[in-house]
Amino acid sequence: MPMIVNGQTFYRTSEACQMVGISRSTLLRWVKEGSLDIREYRDRRKWRLFTEQEIDKLSLEANRVSVDR
Repeated sequence: MPMIVNGQTFYRTSEACQMVGISRSTLLRWVKEGSLDIREYRDRRKWRLFTEQEIDKLSLEANRVSVDR
């Protein structure tokens, strides 16, 4: 269930992965590699949170097609 803080909606890692259709390990690898331009938000339990805009970025990355020639 998303949480709303100061009018902004945040999603936990499992919610973000489910929305985008990727595994948790894939998401955390992308974050660790720095291949995503996202900020780090955490709740009081230190769980990572993602904004709706970051979910959009994740979706673009997950659905990106590369062409090798």
